[in-house]
Amino acid sequence: MGKYFGTDGFRGEANVNLTVEHAYKVGRYLGYYYGKNHENGKASVVIGKDTRRSSYMFEYSLVAGLTASGADVYLMHVTPTPSVSYIVRLDDFDCGIMISASHNPYYDNGIKVINGQGYKLEGSVEEEIEAYIDGRIPEIPFAKREAIGRTVDYAMGRNRYIGYLMTLATRSYKNKRVGLDCANGASSTVAKAVFEALGAKTYVINNNPDGININQNCGSTHIEQLQKLVKDEKLDVGFAYDGDADRCLAVDENGEVIDGDKILYACGCYLSEKGELNNNTVVTTVMSNLGLYKALDKKGIAYEKTAVGDKYVYENMMANDHSLGGEQSGHIIFSKYATTGDGVLTSIKMMEVILEKKVKASELFRDLKIYPQLLVNVKVNNKQETREDADVQAAVRKVEQALGDEGRILLRESGTEPVIRVMVEASSDELCKKYVDEVVRVIKEKGHEAE
Repeated sequence: MGKYFGTDGFRGEANVNLTVEHAYKVGRYLGYYYGKNHENGKASVVIGKDTRRSSYMFEYSLVAGLTASGADVYLMHVTPTPSVSYIVRLDDFDCGIMISASHNPYYDNGIKVINGQGYKLEGSVEEEIEAYIDGRIPEIPFAKREAIGRTVDYAMGRNRYIGYLMTLATRSYKNKRVGLDCANGASSTVAKAVFEALGAKTYVINNNPDGININQNCGSTHIEQLQKLVKDEKLDVGFAYDGDADRCLAVDENGEVIDGDKILYACGCYLSEKGELNNNTVVTTVMSNLGLYKALDKKGIAYEKTAVGDKYVYENMMANDHSLGGEQSGHIIFSKYATTGDGVLTSIKMMEVILEKKVKASELFRDLKIYPQLLVNVKVNNKQETREDADVQAAVRKVEQALGDEGRILLRESGTEPVIRVMVEASSDELCKKYVDEVVRVIKEKGHEAE
């Protein structure tokens, strides 16, 4: 990770550690960098944003920087992150930018840069942008006269993405009652339109963004509202998205949560049965539940583990030609259809499994036993020093020995916050708490906890 760019772009609190000046300089450098590859020096860049209030501010700052460097900018307005990735590839843009802090509160924001292949921007280019922000490379020239870039309304890009999603459904959703929680975010422009066009009777909540209610007690990070809706209205299934709609969690007809691990299991088994699971392998992160691995073993399905972050999942999938991967949090990637996690696409693929197998949502997980899991975040002064502390490592090894094959412990650094995450899976909630507490106590006793 760099000084500004983490595993999911440049993220921070708006106008605190991610400012309009930062956005302007990101735009200036991207316009210059991609313009160098064109004879006329003019790059083309597409921008989308989520619904948080500061997204408009950052959009204008990025546009100013890009056009000042000679780039033409195409605005998709409020739209999901995966739609930007789709349009970049479809319409041959040099790069795309998504303004979003995903599942974070409204006062945070982020700048995600997507390269011309629809992947997250290469680390080497992020390093160049950081050097420009910090004044470590010479100032770049301004475009002049007719070389100054222009701005184009490109709402049609979002509409083409909606049309693409509709083509992926294998059956009509007629007579299916579906709940949608749009998190007052980017999916509010897409999800309802897709499901209703496919024939579902939709029940939509948190679909009225006001700039500060994105992710506020709603969406995939606060799924209780959707659980209540599904039970109260006796729906067949419900889907919850995060702020930029690259995540999806679901709720079955009984109101039980279907997390990313369950989605990977259901879709992995379905694709394996159809002979469409490349290498008969599912790609996970180290945070996936032990129960998922045991269930995949019983089905004869292989799996791989990556570092946390859909970026790493996708890199593994591309390197090994795998077709399905994702995270427990609901970032699910179907590489045949997308280059990034896509919440609405994930819900369409889950509907396919339910409809093609002719079962209720809950029946997809009868052979899957999810182990109790507890994750505790500890704010620390230095993540690396905490993780490498000999006494902390000894505490972790002690827990590993106690759990054996019936559980596991994971200690890792957050990619975006000054936080160490301590996660334990075990046969009971009590054991999870006991072992997490043991490791957290050592972190605090050694003076690593930040005030």
